[in-house]
Amino acid sequence: MKPLKQFSIPFTGLKIGKHQFDFEIDNSFFDAFEYSLVKKGRLKADVELDKQETMMILQFHIYGTIVLDCDKCLSEFNSPLDIHERQIVKFAEDNLESDDLEIIMLSKKESELDISPLIYEFITVSVPYIKVCEENGDGQQCDQEMIEKLESFSVENNTEEKEQNEDPRWAELKKLK
Repeated sequence: MKPLKQFSIPFTGLKIGKHQFDFEIDNSFFDAFEYSLVKKGRLKADVELDKQETMMILQFHIYGTIVLDCDKCLSEFNSPLDIHERQIVKFAEDNLESDDLEIIMLSKKESELDISPLIYEFITVSVPYIKVCEENGDGQQCDQEMIEKLESFSVENNTEEKEQNEDPRWAELKKLK
């Protein structure tokens, strides 16, 4: 059985109108995506499907926490997420290409919609580019012991040591600056 099978919505038997779907997202969800930026998390996704004659409008509300690695102190921290997104799905006979990124084209022969890639994309896009415990976490402070250790290895602290170990043959070239 596919690990993401539960994220398929069978829409053919649904009446025209609004329908509510709830999904639980855990570590197994992120394991199903190779090279996932997020490895751990506990989230819920509330999806409202508004079925119409020629299209469906999906409203996503994804909330919970994901576990990220801090770029400053390298420790794991919980980062809260609260995402609201919309996706339009249109039915087409033959041309399944769409110029609009917000519109997914489906063949009229399709009977269900797999929303796992959409949920994964919404979560991944919401991850901050620079992840820091103190800024993106739920109140956790950076590990000061680790920061001190990393600073002891920094280039600025080791410049005196480098100057002592420099090859004297390069000294004449430095004077040319």
